[in-house]
Amino acid sequence: MMDMPPTAEIVVSGTALPVAAGAAAYSGVTITRDRLTATASGRIEDALKDVAGLAAFRRTDSRTANPTSQGITLRALGGNASSRALVLLDGVPVADPFAGFIPWSAIDPSRLASVRVTRGGGSGAFGAGAVAGRLELGSAGPGDLSPLTRPGELSPVVLALAGGSRDSWEASGGISARLGGGFVTASGRYDRGDGYVLIPDAQRGAVDIPARYRSWGAALRAVMPIAVDSELQVAGRAFDDVRTRGLDLAGSQSRGADASARLVHRGRWGVEALAYVQTRDFAARFAAVAPGRATATPSLDQYRTPATGIGGKIEIRPPVGTAHDLQIGVDARHGDGTTHERFRFQGGRFTRLRTAGGAVATIGAYAEDSWTLSEALTLTGGVRADRWRISQGRLGEFDIDTGAGTLAIDTAARGGWRATARGGAIARLGPALSARAAAYSGFRVPTPNELYRPFRVGADATAANPDLDLERARGVEAGFDWRPLPTARLSVTGYANELRGAISNVTLGRGPGVFPHVGFVAAGGAFRQRRNLDAVVVHGVEADAGIDIGRWQASTSLAFADARVRASGLAAGLDGLRPAASPRFGASATLGWSGERLRGAVTLRHVGAQFDDDQNLRRIAPATTVDASARLGLWRGLSVEFRAENIGDELVVSGVSADGLVDRAQPRTLWLGLRWEG
Repeated sequence: MMDMPPTAEIVVSGTALPVAAGAAAYSGVTITRDRLTATASGRIEDALKDVAGLAAFRRTDSRTANPTSQGITLRALGGNASSRALVLLDGVPVADPFAGFIPWSAIDPSRLASVRVTRGGGSGAFGAGAVAGRLELGSAGPGDLSPLTRPGELSPVVLALAGGSRDSWEASGGISARLGGGFVTASGRYDRGDGYVLIPDAQRGAVDIPARYRSWGAALRAVMPIAVDSELQVAGRAFDDVRTRGLDLAGSQSRGADASARLVHRGRWGVEALAYVQTRDFAARFAAVAPGRATATPSLDQYRTPATGIGGKIEIRPPVGTAHDLQIGVDARHGDGTTHERFRFQGGRFTRLRTAGGAVATIGAYAEDSWTLSEALTLTGGVRADRWRISQGRLGEFDIDTGAGTLAIDTAARGGWRATARGGAIARLGPALSARAAAYSGFRVPTPNELYRPFRVGADATAANPDLDLERARGVEAGFDWRPLPTARLSVTGYANELRGAISNVTLGRGPGVFPHVGFVAAGGAFRQRRNLDAVVVHGVEADAGIDIGRWQASTSLAFADARVRASGLAAGLDGLRPAASPRFGASATLGWSGERLRGAVTLRHVGAQFDDDQNLRRIAPATTVDASARLGLWRGLSVEFRAENIGDELVVSGVSADGLVDRAQPRTLWLGLRWEG
């Protein structure tokens, strides 16, 4: 019998198809795994603060913020609780299907390989929604966690435990195994803390308590070869997050589970097919605080908000020659949800019920090509055509005792087509210098939360608007990338962006009075409605730089943005003002050291002044903070870790109410922990 030759082992990567060369025409930055795992807070939001021009709606992080305020944007396009940047994890959209916020507490940065940030609107997969840019998060595999892992080994096992200020605790663990040519990773994380009092000493009262938090998350991911040059990636994640918002009567709980499957073929024809499903539920309690902050009474019980998201894509990369990298694809997303709320607290109990919700969906086709004309010039261009639809819109209110309806609004379904495009060029001017220029457009469909759900914050009440139009972005940019050394880089970009139809909470009246869909607004409160502004126009400059010298690493980012609102009609009073939650200036600088046993980093951040309201009456002061982290290897994979957040205990203001009450972000927090990798 003739001996058969040994079968070559097929090894998979667990990643998507490679990024096209033309993607470098668009301003962007990659956050490496080293940076993701060296933040002082141990949270992904901390690492994202180092990206020039990226801003969260609130300065608080996922330990204390109301989860529905966890939207992010880029380039000062205006604060919005719904994220204006598209966030993908292994190709799957992350945002909540009902409200559009990002569940940051469910994402463990220690289990990521990198985060790639692209600024500006664009086409590409799931491009509907990327009006400000996109963040692409990639999960780590065994090679990222430990390059020495051999097939079949259950290594590395990573266990970490840390304790911090105010009885804070973090525990996490993960295990990875290479199985044949594939691998499996499993991880879990738990954290809790007594939290801090959100109100500064001079303003707090008897009802103010620390903002406690508790959350856990778990993930399982398997990547396996199914044929030559083909692999199947399947993943499941679940999370639960509970927060107290500084009052016994105020807090939230968000929970969810996701599942996805992605097929990647890297042969002559590149193919990537993806399908996913999301389930979410959210609950929140709100309270009205009496003058002097001595007593509080319930004002709203959002006791259940189930939401579901499903979607998928198919992308092919046909062989069209070495000079071209062509991508052709279709994608689809559908999200729906309904909020169930008790409100109108009278006589010691809630007397009304509210349900509000609906569905939004997009289905689109896209094509994008990178054309390398020569070693000195690469062109890129892409187009998308999307069919969007808003449906099932409803807002109903009922008397709890009788069941009689007090308000019933059913909104007719509507939809349309939207075309977007982007294009750019990269010119290599020398061995170390290249210039680039790009133009782009994008759009976002309003979420069911924006369309149908009214809400209150303190004395202010905001009505929903089922007639909201799309947000439509367009922009141009130009810049250069300079690498004078293999370990040194400098990127500078100037840009002009316009967001037409920007959704904002527009002040239409002041209390006392009764207003449509929100009822009575007390004296000192404002009545607002979500409305489309004519536009938000931004001109700005961004810079990113870094250098490695021996064991030292330094990086910095700067962002300047002059953002102005264009408004008319009922919103004419906002014309020429700055959009809310849009600082003019931001900067970050990190100095790090990596030795054989010791590694550490110090980060200085500054965020400029911004406004907490559409009328620019409530100014939020600038803030400068210093963070630090260090890890010392002890013995056989065991290390001790020290982290310090906001070392100077700077008062970082996150929000300012109409009566001047300040809501603050994380004070000084110290951590000490152990980590074992074996």
